[in-house]
Amino acid sequence: MLQIPLWKRIVIFGLVALGLLYALPNLFYGRVEQHNDAVAAIETLGATPEREAAAAAWPNWLPSSLVNLGLDLRGGAHLLAEVRVEDVYADRMDGYWPEIRDALRDERETVGTIRRQDAAPGVLKIRISEASGMARALEVVRGLARPIVSLTGGGGTDIAVSGQGDTLTVQLTDAEKAATDTRTVRQSLEIIRRRVDEVGTREPTIQRQGTDRILIQVPGIGSADELKALIGTTAKLTFNPVVRRTTDADENPGARNVIYPSMSEEGVYYVLEETAVVSGEELTDAQPAFDQNGRPAVTFRFNPSGGRKFGQYTADNVGSLFAIVLDEEVISAPQIREAIPGGSGQITGSFSVEESTQLAVLLRAGALPAEMTFLEERTIGPELGADSIEAGRIASMIAFGAVLVFMALSYGWFGIVANVALILNIGMIFGLLSLIGATLTLPGIAGIVLTIGMAVDANVLVFERIREELKTARGPARAIELGYEKALSAILDANVTTFITAAILFTMGSGPVRGFAVTLGLGIVTSVFTAIFVTRAMLVIWFERRRPKTIEV
Repeated sequence: MLQIPLWKRIVIFGLVALGLLYALPNLFYGRVEQHNDAVAAIETLGATPEREAAAAAWPNWLPSSLVNLGLDLRGGAHLLAEVRVEDVYADRMDGYWPEIRDALRDERETVGTIRRQDAAPGVLKIRISEASGMARALEVVRGLARPIVSLTGGGGTDIAVSGQGDTLTVQLTDAEKAATDTRTVRQSLEIIRRRVDEVGTREPTIQRQGTDRILIQVPGIGSADELKALIGTTAKLTFNPVVRRTTDADENPGARNVIYPSMSEEGVYYVLEETAVVSGEELTDAQPAFDQNGRPAVTFRFNPSGGRKFGQYTADNVGSLFAIVLDEEVISAPQIREAIPGGSGQITGSFSVEESTQLAVLLRAGALPAEMTFLEERTIGPELGADSIEAGRIASMIAFGAVLVFMALSYGWFGIVANVALILNIGMIFGLLSLIGATLTLPGIAGIVLTIGMAVDANVLVFERIREELKTARGPARAIELGYEKALSAILDANVTTFITAAILFTMGSGPVRGFAVTLGLGIVTSVFTAIFVTRAMLVIWFERRRPKTIEV
């Protein structure tokens, strides 16, 4: 019998209504976007009359999820960066030096005095006064080696130790370098993602390319220079002991010392010990604040390990100067007046409110483990994005109109039913895209245009099958019922194979390819649903009311 139970009708049209409800905010894109931004600002920064007015632009009881516009539609910045992984090797050796130094000091009777020598970056050379103790020195330093932390580096150690004459040489093994490269790029990816997310940009694309490159695409940002300013700074924070102050930039700082300019005092330079007491990697939080004089500052807090080192050093060096260094510039060099055991402090300097906020963002996100070189940069203006949207809209309207006309002329009333289902289908696609927070790009629009053409395929199969059943002198109700039943297998076969293709594109592809796969896959799901369930429900309701003796497809 040609009938559908009431509960099935409620479920079918309820799902359609839900999809259209989630698609509704996209018709008022600017208003809803303003509402969402205001709500986010109120949660993080507090309410103001302007923010509350913007938040009231869209009712809170309605869905407010939008289809995010990709870089090619919204405009924004594109960067391709190369991570200089070699920089990390030198930092690793600097980190090893205190541990090796302390271990060799315990063997002073055998190896004599020890002294670090100048060497190439990534190589640690140590001279011992007793060459006869080289064998013991090698044994001690090799005992400090750690297993390689890598999925493919099991069984190896992280350092290679050799000795010649009275000089001990330590460097990373090849396996450890490969593992370090992987960790460095992954850490850079995560830190860049955190920095970009901190400023509230929508749906950035941040992914690894090759072995040491990172692709960064951020829609809605003003320019590539603005994006570089946000992520290009290493924001490497260290706390170094001060040797002395000077006004001579060319002064020789001495062995294992460095000379850095003061950020707030023009013409003043600080000679610092090269090895930092605490680094920014041990920071757990940083927030913009104001000092006791009402000037912008940044408060910070260390993790337990950093807090212990910070507290111990300040306790042992009361009265000495202690430099806070950011990217080889001394922010400030306060005097240690008392021990600071709590693992927290405050950075003061000649900051504006914006600068202190930006510094807090960079420090909170973490320091980039290595410097990045930008190989490619592009800025896509919003005008180009508007042109892309307009071109996509015209293409969609032409495809949509052509399909509607074809179906109406070919199948009459049945074609009009299919056209209504097609309109609902497009609305449900945007509803699903909004629900999952997907990003729409030009390839994504192409996927929607393709879906428009494919969406009526199932209806064509059903209608042609109904035509065949009518030729066997069956009644209209039976013909419609058999048309849907016998066309079902062909519909599922055709769409399942296409959906598998979309899934493979999504899994194996990246960027625009995945955008195309998402819209194509969602379009297949909604088109099958509307063709099998929605059009059938509409025809059942029509048949129950009209009770036609004959039908013409």
